[in-house]
Amino acid sequence: MAAAMERFFSHTRRIPRSQISYLFLRHTRPFCSSESNIPQPEPQPQSQPQSDDAVPRNPNRQPIEIQPVSYAVKPKPEPSEDEQSAENGTSFTREDIRYVKDSPAIFPASFANRVAPLPEFRTGMGMEEQRGQELESERRRIEADNRVFRRVFRVVEEEKEVPFPTLIKVEKKQAEKTVYDLQEAIRQVKANAKRNFDETVEAHVNLGIDRRRSDLGVSGAVVLPHGTGKIVKVAVFADGAAADEARAVGADVVGGDELIEEIRTSGKINFDKCIATHSMMQRVTKIGKILRGLTPNAKRGTVTNNVAAAVKEAKQGLLDFRMKDAIVHVGLGKASFPEESLHENIGAFVNALLLAKPAGLKKTSKYAGYVNSFHLCSTIVEFAFPSILID
Repeated sequence: MAAAMERFFSHTRRIPRSQISYLFLRHTRPFCSSESNIPQPEPQPQSQPQSDDAVPRNPNRQPIEIQPVSYAVKPKPEPSEDEQSAENGTSFTREDIRYVKDSPAIFPASFANRVAPLPEFRTGMGMEEQRGQELESERRRIEADNRVFRRVFRVVEEEKEVPFPTLIKVEKKQAEKTVYDLQEAIRQVKANAKRNFDETVEAHVNLGIDRRRSDLGVSGAVVLPHGTGKIVKVAVFADGAAADEARAVGADVVGGDELIEEIRTSGKINFDKCIATHSMMQRVTKIGKILRGLTPNAKRGTVTNNVAAAVKEAKQGLLDFRMKDAIVHVGLGKASFPEESLHENIGAFVNALLLAKPAGLKKTSKYAGYVNSFHLCSTIVEFAFPSILID
């Protein structure tokens, strides 16, 4: 129905006004009860040709006269003084236009509508604002009191200076080490040697010697009364009768030029002690880089013509010691040794160490400042049980 009405009105807009009444009469039939009341249009004569633009006119239609209507002129309100002054002020000179033409355009601004908060939310915000206002008033009151106090008592405000950042060294509190006597130290070391092998009892002596001075080196040799507890292999560089004596007393390796050449070509050694005669010493120096610390030395008694006695001492327990970085490290026996045996070995070593004091070391007394500390420990030192300091 809506579509039909739309087509009807669209067709009506294209028909001239004179034909609208005729069309209306033609479409009123479905709404009338009888056909007698419907006026019939008179037939047009066939002799007169009608153009396509000609529209049939209704003869019963009476023209309507249009009466002219006139309205009174609405009076225009008189402008106020402000408007007149504004109109008079809008006239610009050429100088004014020179500056006004580049002025930015100003447009009206619009803002989004603000939504009022809920009553409970507005109440909470009011309490917070009230609390903030109270705190702000309290702060201002305190600042005013402070200003009055400084003004009355003439207090000079200290300048706020930020210190330059520096590194703070944390002082580590070192735990005081307990000093034991020799007998108690030996007992403690033996009690804490709990490995599944026979540990070596070691001594570490810190000497008060400047390591930069080469003329103050400390080295020597001592025969321990009860030996070191190790099986020592001794090599002897000798020839002739001296070589036969060395073999007779139990030297493990004996030889002359052939032994030197063998060590030089292989670069390996398989002995713990090295003894040489005076005649062989000049040739032994050729392999000094290979022997290193085992190179025979007259101060330690390993360069001698009495080969038999030297071999016996080495087998019995000749201990060579040498200072390295102002510290002497030596092994003085096994943890399985009796306490008396360890005590005698330590005493023999300390006596030899004191005798090896360099002559150039000037101290207030004979041994003052020579030995700083003496530590005793086993091969494997536990963290909870460090080396023992002996008095």
